[in-house]
Amino acid sequence: MSSKKSKTITRLACNCGQVRVDVQEEPILVTECLCSSCREAAERIISSLRVKSYLTSYGATGCAEYRKDRVEVISGFEQLKEFRLSSKSGTRRVIASCCNTPIFLEMKGAHWLSVYLHLWPDDTKPALNVRTMVGDIDDTSALPDDVPNLKSHTPSFYIKLLGAWIKMGFQNPKIKVNGSIEL
Repeated sequence: MSSKKSKTITRLACNCGQVRVDVQEEPILVTECLCSSCREAAERIISSLRVKSYLTSYGATGCAEYRKDRVEVISGFEQLKEFRLSSKSGTRRVIASCCNTPIFLEMKGAHWLSVYLHLWPDDTKPALNVRTMVGDIDDTSALPDDVPNLKSHTPSFYIKLLGAWIKMGFQNPKIKVNGSIEL
């Protein structure tokens, strides 16, 4: 008689609850990004869509990196719109257009999604592992020293992502959305 371990599923939702997303198991990594692209995108999303800031007090975007095969949109697909900083940008941010809630970020060719941490209630947020791209900001004195503050992505960052891809059998599921938003 074999016993199967049940998978842990966390249900996340946009602010109004129309878009619901399930994530399975633990994330590959939990990060706060301070790259110029994330900061510019957040500024445009927050000011253009008039949404509450999802940045930390020092301007970082918090994300939990999940294998794409462990993220499932269970309702509200029709509300998902992509936003790109430019028509040539390989990175897209996906927003629930029903209430303008940022849901996740996807990099071109990536086998993972960066699910925005603001979707979790504070008491259930996965623990932060690392702060990345701090080399893109001029003054790092406001950054906490609770986790490593990395100037850029390190080999260990990419090794964790590669390990996840190996476990996925080198697959890269496509994540469809329903249109785009210009900001």
